[in-house]
Amino acid sequence: MELRHLRYFVAVVEEGSLSTAAEHRLHTSQPSLSRQIRDLEDQVGAELLSRSVHGVELTAAGKAFLDHARLALMQVDAAVEAARRAALPEKKAFAIGFQTGHEMNWLPRAMHVLRDELTNIQVTITSDYSPDLAEALVRGRLDVAFMRVEPTFDLGYEVVDHEPLIVLMPSDHRLTAREAVRPQDFVGEIFIGGANKAAVLRAVTEDYLRRSGVDIKLDHGVDNMAMAMSLVASTRGLALMPAYAKNLLPWSVVSRPLEGEAPTIEVAVGYSKSNTSPILKLFLSRLQELVAPNQTH
Repeated sequence: MELRHLRYFVAVVEEGSLSTAAEHRLHTSQPSLSRQIRDLEDQVGAELLSRSVHGVELTAAGKAFLDHARLALMQVDAAVEAARRAALPEKKAFAIGFQTGHEMNWLPRAMHVLRDELTNIQVTITSDYSPDLAEALVRGRLDVAFMRVEPTFDLGYEVVDHEPLIVLMPSDHRLTAREAVRPQDFVGEIFIGGANKAAVLRAVTEDYLRRSGVDIKLDHGVDNMAMAMSLVASTRGLALMPAYAKNLLPWSVVSRPLEGEAPTIEVAVGYSKSNTSPILKLFLSRLQELVAPNQTH
């Protein structure tokens, strides 16, 4: 069994189609890809995919095989990344990731924590969705990331802040007259919240509305802050978003706090438990320096 067999299998599953995976992702012919999948199934000794005119679906054996295939590919990527880093001359690399929008709050503090090492290391900065940061940590592409606690990834987390949710609304919305917004004010309004890659935000929001006794359904689910602000402006809806949104607001969108005790969402420093970088060890040992200036909630 070769790595390409695993990559082909995962690509077909994620695309849901042999033809789509072959043409748009693997840049090979469909007959060739079909042969590779059949070769893999022969080596495994079980049918992994069921094929129909509607595409492909995982069999029970395929479902069992998928997670292990993904893990194997992640481990190979991590090994390659570790080897590349070890081969770098002179300066050691330290890669920091930020959930998009958090750089303004946390990058200066992160660099302050590393102040004594900056002349000896090469720092790289990445901005991305929280689940993508988690995957980059697992694959060894990042050393540390400011992100959500992603329960589906086996990572180490140190919570550095509890960020309140706030309400985003059009700048001329009737609720701008309020100093604070009640959960009941969402009734009858277009409601925008987290979805898919913002699963942590979605869970916090749903729990808050349930505890508040408000039965409203999500009208638009978003994966990132830019999408949320665009929908607020275009649909004239309300969005529940973390407070760092205030760093990014355009003129057409304003924010208001929630009345009473607002729900919070954790900001955590995530890292791979298998990462033996001495710079990471130093960074984690100085987290209190990073957290102290931000304890405002």
